[in-house]
Amino acid sequence: MRMKFPASVFKAFVFAGGVAATALVPLKAAADNLSDAMIGAYRTSGLLEQNRALLRAADEDVALGIARLRPVIEWTTSATHSYSRGTSQFGNFNEFTDNDIRTQLQLTQLVYDGGETRLRKEAAQELVLATRQRLISIEQQVLFAAVQAYVGVLQGQENVSLRRNNLRLLQEELKAAQDRFEVGEVTRTDVALAESRVAAARANLTDSEGTLRTARATYLQVVGHAPGSIAGQPRLPSRSASLEQAQSIALRNQPDLLAQQFSVKASDLLVQATTKALGPSVNFTARAGVGENLNESTGTSSDFTATLSLNQQLYTGGLNAATRRRAIASADAERGTLINVQRSVQQAVSAAYFNVETARATLISSAERVRASKVAFDGIREEATLGARTTLDVLQAEQEYLDAQTGQVNARADQALAAYQLLRAQGLLTAEHLGLPVEIYDPTLYYNLVKDAPAQHSKRGKDLDRVLKALGRN
Repeated sequence: MRMKFPASVFKAFVFAGGVAATALVPLKAAADNLSDAMIGAYRTSGLLEQNRALLRAADEDVALGIARLRPVIEWTTSATHSYSRGTSQFGNFNEFTDNDIRTQLQLTQLVYDGGETRLRKEAAQELVLATRQRLISIEQQVLFAAVQAYVGVLQGQENVSLRRNNLRLLQEELKAAQDRFEVGEVTRTDVALAESRVAAARANLTDSEGTLRTARATYLQVVGHAPGSIAGQPRLPSRSASLEQAQSIALRNQPDLLAQQFSVKASDLLVQATTKALGPSVNFTARAGVGENLNESTGTSSDFTATLSLNQQLYTGGLNAATRRRAIASADAERGTLINVQRSVQQAVSAAYFNVETARATLISSAERVRASKVAFDGIREEATLGARTTLDVLQAEQEYLDAQTGQVNARADQALAAYQLLRAQGLLTAEHLGLPVEIYDPTLYYNLVKDAPAQHSKRGKDLDRVLKALGRN
């Protein structure tokens, strides 16, 4: 669900800023499924907080642009004390003291600048839209990191379980080899082979346990709390029916691509603004003042002036022309970047789409390999009890069975990661699209408060003060 504006601007924005809500509400001690991991990452990510703050800064650039179109009123009060003394040409000594107090109001209003300031404000609005898309890209990055962390813990747990079972089976084989050696059915070589495999299994188990501890630490870093009992394999998202459909979805939704499109629009507007800056500007200034000389009893004096001035820079040493050329070059660079981003998005979608297909086929093959190696292991083990197989045959069959099971675990992990990587490449790995039960951050909340550049003591300005106080920035 998306937060509505306002109802209580302060209350709504406390969570939108992501500061107070996560600090006051205790998190779950365990993540039972992938959704819980993504929820934890969404609520506690410092990277998301950083980029939400950058978006608020971009929102303020729009307010700055609007403020430059409005009059500026300044109030000045001054008290002056002057003292002088000297000798006149006739030899007379003169001493003079003067005390003045004066207050003045001045209004300055931009009347005309060819539209430069308006164009810069519109460019700031396009950059806000670009920054919103970059925030979505960061959100996808955070959620995919949660997917990787969850799958990493699950994969680590399954590998540890396999290694423990492998050690148990090898210890049984070692016991059987020792029993058969005592009755003369096998040689010391068979026992040594079994002992070697048991030692290797212990080392592999230790290595797997270390990998699992690393995965748990990564999970804690990404999600914000340690993993508990993992529910099992995550539910895979539905994918596009064809590569063409996947590409079409990405062109409409991929945030990096959309952000660059907005950046190109902003750069074009800045080119127009720098062109307008070459022309004249007109400003209106009005001053009204009241003053009083404290040394005389002449009372107060007042004055009022109004000025309409036209300014045109005739020569700036090439500064204005260079500024315009620089803006044009920057716009060309943004267009070049857009072409690169478009191609990168298409390549990423294609790679992710075929990775999903490959992972699915690999998982099917690994399941068949597990089935066949299990049948072979059971058969060879039974034949060994009858003396038709050697201890080495049994150990090799058990290793083949373990390798098949490990391959199946890795194939399941690869399939899950490939499925969510495809969502990310299409721009669909977001809390809103996935339907995560969290309060979705609404980037329009803060923008709606500041877009009209409210005065500090206006109602909206006071709302902003409460927001900043909630964020600890008052």
